Amino acid sequence: MAASELYSKYARVWIPDAAEVWKSAELIKDYTPGDSTLSLQLEDGTEVEHKIDTQTNHLPPLRNPNILVGENDLTALSYLHEPAVLHNLKVRFVDSKLIYTYCGIVLVAINPYESLPIYEEDIIHAYRGQNMGDMDPHIFAVAEEAYKQMARDERNQSIIVSGESGAGKTVSAKYAMRYFATVSCSSGEANVEEKVLASSPIMEALGNAKTTRNDNSSRFGKYIEIGFDKKHCIIGANMRTYLLEKSRVVFQAHGERNYHIFYQLCASSHLSEFKAFRLGCADDFHYTNQGQSPVIDGVDDAKEMNNTRKAFSLLGINEGDQMAIYQILAALLHLSNVEVKEQSADKSSIMPDNAHLLVFCELMGVPCEEMAHWLCHRKLKTTTETYVKPVPKINAVNGRDALAKHIYARLFSWIVGRVNNALKSSVRQHSFIGVLDIYGFETFDVNSFEQFCINYANEKLQQQFNLHVFKLEQEEYMKEQIPWTLIDFYDNQPCINLIEAKLGVLDLLDEECKMPKGSDDTWAQKLYNTLLKRNAHFDKPRLSNRAFIIHHFADKVEYQCVGFLEKNKDTVNEEQINVLKKSQVKFPFVFIFSFCSPVMLVSPSKSSPGRAGQKDTKKTVGLQFRQSLHLLMDTLNATTPHYVRCIKPNDHKAQFTLAPVRAVQQLRACGILETVRISAAGFPSRWTYQEFFVRYRVLMKQKDVLPDRKLTCKNLLEKCIKDQNQYQFGKNKIFFRAGQVAYLEKLRSDKLRLACVRIQKTIRCWLARKKYLRMREAAIIIQKHVRGHQARCYVKFLRQTRAAVVIQRNVRMWATRRRYQKQRSAAITLQCLFRAYMARQQFYKMVYEQKAVVIQKWVKGWLARQHYKRTVAAIVLLQSCVRRMKAKRELKKLKVEARSVEHFKKLNFGMENKIMQLQHKINEQHKENRELSERLNVVEKTQGVERERLSREIENLRRSEQEAKAKAESVPSLLEQLTFLRQELDTTRREKDELEKEAKVYRETTQEVEELNMKNSLLNNEKDELNKLILEQTQQLTEIKTNVVKTKQLEKDLNEERSRYQSLLSEHLSLEERHRDLKEEMDLNISPSKSGHKRTDSNYSSNSSDFSLSLGSTDGEDSSTHTEDEDQSTVDLPVLLKLQRRIKELEQEKKSLWQQIDKKEEAQQEKAKVCTPLLFRQELESENKKLKQDLNELRKSLTEESKDLVPPAPGSLPYQILLEQLNSSNDELEMRKEEVLLLRSHMVQIEILYLCLTGVLRTLSTDIHTLNEDGELWLAYEGLKETNRLLECQMREQARIHSEETKTLQEQVSKFKKEKEQQQKLLAQSLLLPEDARIDASLQHEITRLTSENLELMELQEKQDKTIRKLKKQLRLYMKKLEEYEGNGMNETNNSSNMNAPMRAINITRKEKEYQGMLEYKQGDESKLLKNLVVDLKPRGVAVSLIPGLPAYIIFMCLRYADNINDDQRVSTLLNSTISSIKGVIKRRGNDFEVVSFWLANTCRLMHCLKQYSGEEVFVTCNTPKQNEHCLTNFELSEYQGVFGDLAIQIYRQLIKCMEDILQPIIVVSMLEHETIQSVLGSKPTGLRKRSRSSSVNEAVTVDALLQRLSFFHTTMNQHGMDLGVIKQVVRQQFYIICAVTLNHLLLRKDMCSWSKGLQIRYNVWQLEEWLSERELADCGAKETLEPLVQAAQLLQIKKKTEADAQAICNMCTALTTAQIIKVLTLYTPVIEFEERVPTTFIDTIKDILKDRVQSFALMMDTKKIFSVTLPFTASSVALETIQIPASLNLGFLSRI
Repeated sequence: MAASELYSKYARVWIPDAAEVWKSAELIKDYTPGDSTLSLQLEDGTEVEHKIDTQTNHLPPLRNPNILVGENDLTALSYLHEPAVLHNLKVRFVDSKLIYTYCGIVLVAINPYESLPIYEEDIIHAYRGQNMGDMDPHIFAVAEEAYKQMARDERNQSIIVSGESGAGKTVSAKYAMRYFATVSCSSGEANVEEKVLASSPIMEALGNAKTTRNDNSSRFGKYIEIGFDKKHCIIGANMRTYLLEKSRVVFQAHGERNYHIFYQLCASSHLSEFKAFRLGCADDFHYTNQGQSPVIDGVDDAKEMNNTRKAFSLLGINEGDQMAIYQILAALLHLSNVEVKEQSADKSSIMPDNAHLLVFCELMGVPCEEMAHWLCHRKLKTTTETYVKPVPKINAVNGRDALAKHIYARLFSWIVGRVNNALKSSVRQHSFIGVLDIYGFETFDVNSFEQFCINYANEKLQQQFNLHVFKLEQEEYMKEQIPWTLIDFYDNQPCINLIEAKLGVLDLLDEECKMPKGSDDTWAQKLYNTLLKRNAHFDKPRLSNRAFIIHHFADKVEYQCVGFLEKNKDTVNEEQINVLKKSQVKFPFVFIFSFCSPVMLVSPSKSSPGRAGQKDTKKTVGLQFRQSLHLLMDTLNATTPHYVRCIKPNDHKAQFTLAPVRAVQQLRACGILETVRISAAGFPSRWTYQEFFVRYRVLMKQKDVLPDRKLTCKNLLEKCIKDQNQYQFGKNKIFFRAGQVAYLEKLRSDKLRLACVRIQKTIRCWLARKKYLRMREAAIIIQKHVRGHQARCYVKFLRQTRAAVVIQRNVRMWATRRRYQKQRSAAITLQCLFRAYMARQQFYKMVYEQKAVVIQKWVKGWLARQHYKRTVAAIVLLQSCVRRMKAKRELKKLKVEARSVEHFKKLNFGMENKIMQLQHKINEQHKENRELSERLNVVEKTQGVERERLSREIENLRRSEQEAKAKAESVPSLLEQLTFLRQELDTTRREKDELEKEAKVYRETTQEVEELNMKNSLLNNEKDELNKLILEQTQQLTEIKTNVVKTKQLEKDLNEERSRYQSLLSEHLSLEERHRDLKEEMDLNISPSKSGHKRTDSNYSSNSSDFSLSLGSTDGEDSSTHTEDEDQSTVDLPVLLKLQRRIKELEQEKKSLWQQIDKKEEAQQEKAKVCTPLLFRQELESENKKLKQDLNELRKSLTEESKDLVPPAPGSLPYQILLEQLNSSNDELEMRKEEVLLLRSHMVQIEILYLCLTGVLRTLSTDIHTLNEDGELWLAYEGLKETNRLLECQMREQARIHSEETKTLQEQVSKFKKEKEQQQKLLAQSLLLPEDARIDASLQHEITRLTSENLELMELQEKQDKTIRKLKKQLRLYMKKLEEYEGNGMNETNNSSNMNAPMRAINITRKEKEYQGMLEYKQGDESKLLKNLVVDLKPRGVAVSLIPGLPAYIIFMCLRYADNINDDQRVSTLLNSTISSIKGVIKRRGNDFEVVSFWLANTCRLMHCLKQYSGEEVFVTCNTPKQNEHCLTNFELSEYQGVFGDLAIQIYRQLIKCMEDILQPIIVVSMLEHETIQSVLGSKPTGLRKRSRSSSVNEAVTVDALLQRLSFFHTTMNQHGMDLGVIKQVVRQQFYIICAVTLNHLLLRKDMCSWSKGLQIRYNVWQLEEWLSERELADCGAKETLEPLVQAAQLLQIKKKTEADAQAICNMCTALTTAQIIKVLTLYTPVIEFEERVPTTFIDTIKDILKDRVQSFALMMDTKKIFSVTLPFTASSVALETIQIPASLNLGFLSRI
């Protein structure tokens, strides 16, 4: 692309600046090739001319479009260069307050010098499991990437944290380790993660110090290997340290401090355990007061000391060792105050009474005289003698300091070793993640040996970094099949060779240290002579001969040679060490000073150099550092590295302030710009084809869009970018060179700008036309109003004129109307009086006529009743005659039947014995007749007594009648007196009324005054009372308000307490499970595994193990029978299911039939009440005949069935049932007969009494003996005879049937004998077969037999159903026939038809048993019950086919049986085993949502059953009477109600956890990432950190998928019968999880905070709310949980400019915290150029408005929060007695009671 196209007018570029390094400017005219200057305008409006080098023609770097500024990844920038990197970091750090930024594989971390709320545990959980490019840059993202690659690739990982002092390396490394400790679980050893984290405060106290650049600067390097096992759980750690800055122990510059531990010790000196150290303030000691800055702002050293001590204790360092450590440190402080006095130029001494020396020697346990002597002397050895020489004061002080440094270094190393021992694990390490916290590149005004080693280490790390970046670039190109061209990158191997190669700087330094008189000056001369002209990276300063310059990769550094040899040798006086070895204090001093190999002991001698070199075999500090550095590089090369580069933004520790000069220096030093250069040399911008198509779709026409996205993108690029070298097409991505994305963005923005112009043109035209139309309409309206005003004025004049006329008319009309109304009222008054008089007269006449009618009515009624009575008597006489004639006919018919019986006797001579028996029965019947006749005589006697009683009553009635007649004669005189008295009463009443009126008037006049006075006083009293009431009401209102506030607070406290209790309960239960698992593992490890023993599930109860043992102890026969039963059950399953369905249908039909029968009986009873007693008797007779016919039909049906079917065997269950039913029918027949006889006699008595009373009322003179004139008693006696004859005939018939039944039974016995013989033969044959064949043969035989019996029973049942329906039809027909017979009198024809009608078969049904809602089981069957019902149960089949909560009902019915038999052991065993079994199922299958939901529903149902049937008044109100009968009687199980409630809460929390695990992977993709509403906004470039998921997956996971998952949850819970209240709470929790996860990811993803994403979120939330409405769950509180997400989406879309907008945002976002609002506004990123970022001033306005809001300061929503669950009681309507156990549950050992 030509430069003229890019450097055109309005293009923005970067120009160098001395203060800001780079300054932005804009071209004010186009650039043409050959121009020597560029005309630019700065941001402040200043115009400048930028000169262009004509030789190189190097133009200033272009600035990226605003749309790309502030990206998460620097590689997403189109123009990759230093100013672009610096500006992007500045925008993110200063404006957006974001401290992390990606630069390819490097995480750039800028120290904010402020505590940020982005490291909480919820942030860790938000980054857990996420891909590195999916979230905003963070140290947790790097840690997660390392952890995930370790688990996925089975390769060790390293996180390299580097940067200069004060950049935040230690904090970053600490947070990385904290992340690993949080996300990984402990592997067997307790508190491993805590121990790993506890190492940080210890190492910070001993190895960190305050410097001018950092308050907590690490003065050593460390590499921590965190070990993991195969399950990726932390098992331990190991720490390696590098180059501790020992010089800080004895010297600190101004404004700096010694190591933190000294100040912590001084701050805690007041404690009793530290009194013996005799410490004071830090200013009192020389080693801690040199920097004159003993206090760090915001740091409490005493508190930090407490944390250090806790960390020591956590790592297993006991109190004695800790006190020994503090004792050494206190001794060092006292050593610093030991004063050395100068006696002469080469001699010095220490006073023997020096207090600090005495304390030092006391604490160290060494002799004071020797230590004082050797601090001022040294021993010299020669070949012949040894002598002691004093040393000058300066050397004595240096010796003292060297001893202090040596002691501190040895103590530091010993503590590191103890920490490693504490973190060491006995388990074999499978993999590790190393965290390297090492110093960055350093350059000061004076650089010494420490800076040289630090920069040497950074050279090695930079080389490794460059190689790794180069390797990743190569892999990316090869993966995408892009032609690989070698990219030139900086290789710092020559600089490394300069330092570590043979005859390098370190080699020459070690050689000089071996020389007897080696010095820094001689070493400098060696460097000049050896390296000055041979190596380009080595140089000599012009004005110094004791310094040298090395050109490092970051910058050239000048090192001063002074002190190099001394620091490299690290010498200490040998005699001082020998004195320390004599210490009387025990461990750990003996270990610390037992050897001195790490130091050079000063033991000079005057021997030859060769012999001295042989003695000094100790390694120098440089050699040790080089070897440890090589070991570190080998470790890093064997791992996959991850880089964190920490940047110090300024030297003043100002918050969120970036100094450009300092930032650029560090960017150059840490390799960021080198990474950028390597990326920019190739194809830095990379897009997937789908992302490119979505972003640049606006550049295409509709015809250019092809189904193949790859081909479409190729066509577009060929059209837009002519130079094909500027891009490459990979396998899945398009690679662009630097600047091409910016050019495409320019084309896109131009296209959108043209579209905007066109839209603006159209809109402006529409607005102008609309304005013109409004003006035209306004003119017309003005004209209309003016004309209207004129017309109104004229109308007003006309109205006034007409109003005058109207007034005159109305006045005249009023006068005339008033006169007319007076006349009309007078006429109306007259008419009223006259009409009232006429109405009264008419009323009196009507009353007179009405009374006459009443008298006539009573007279006519009496006459009609007399006529009716006579008619009824005649009808009764006629009926008796007709009945006598019917009885005679019946007698003749019976005689004919008797003759036919005698003829039958002659024909059947073999029946004589039976006839004799029948004759005997006849004789018995005669006896009964005699008894009946005697009874009849008794009845006659009683009737005679009754007659006498009635005669006496009649006489009494006669007397009363005579008295009534006498009284009736005196009635007329009394009536006359009554009328007279009434007249007098009327007159007195009138007089009284007049007097009362007068008195009333007087009383009213007197009382009015009193009432007015009273009213006045009452009003005053009421006023006072009202005032009091107002005051009381105000007080009550205030009390009510306070009570409301208190109740709300109490409710809030209750919910918090409930949630706290439930969380503690879940933690307690999890700890119990953990304890149980550990105990089982320990038992397994202790007890050796036996052969042939299979271990049961650890989470199953002891009952299950007993059950398995009982199964294992059964013998072979039991097992064979068990398998046989199982096979049989499996074969008979379809037949059993059919039988079950048929039984249910029969039960329903039976219920409906019983209801019909009850209705008919009620109808018959009502009919019987209406009917006369005679009709009732006739109905009884007809029912008697029907019973006889039914009995005959029953007998015949039995004989017919005996012919067709095989009869049941005698003694069998069907045979006994038939006999019982036959006997019951006979008994019922006898009872019917007795009822008929009694009713007949009773009806005769009633008729006699009825006739007697009618006769008395009619004449009062007839005789009572005339009642029996019609011979009714004789007719009754004849009827009894006829019934006796009928009974004799029935007995004969019954005897005949009985003989036939005996024959059939004998035939059945013979048949059973044959079957028995066949079975014996089959058994003999089966015994000859082998065991397997024998079992199969017996099973097959038993299966065929059972299936045939089941089929026969089904057929028999169907026949019985048919016969029942036929009998009902016949019953209706017989009722109709009976009515016809009674109406028409056709007696003979109906009898003959009934006799000749064919007898129908009748099936006798067995009465249904009444169950008690209990299940009987044997002692010890609990394990078998729970294994089949809980452990092995599959919820899916149970939920679909059976009633909800069936397992809970079955367990409760078994519990009722145990309660019924008063067996407390069974009750406790059953309930405890149930709880443990359910816990075991939840533990084993807790990840299966259906299982957890099923057992939550059943646990709640079992808990509700315990409450419902407990008998408590609170719970039995909704029960039916039958359910109240089923209440528990012997045991009170309220404690178990609480236990089951806790178990339900535990299962509920497991359900929420399972549901959260299912929803977590799809929430972010569906709610945030998937775009249902497609727009032209597209996506922005994301750099090297692309989304890990493919586009197909993204298209698959939509909001519909989330709604489908929610629907599945809801349907499953409904199928399982879960309570509606619990379902609502689950749905509320689901929506809270969705809101929390979505909002947390929104707050952690800058690319999601845009206007279009807010629109998308609101659409997705609307779909969720619609889902709630469809399922009628809008009132469950789920919609309120989405409020934070809704407000965040609105915040992304609302206007954000003015102060009014800020106020509107604060009023709207009530559900968001202040931190969340600020975070969203800070992260708001425009997707297109027409949007604007949120100004910082606007964010400051928001902060000012919200500063007084009282709320939480948490940034993230707690995704682990679980609302407290309540389990409201819901009574069950299921009757326990109706529950049947399906065969599929294999609970055949339970039996219903």
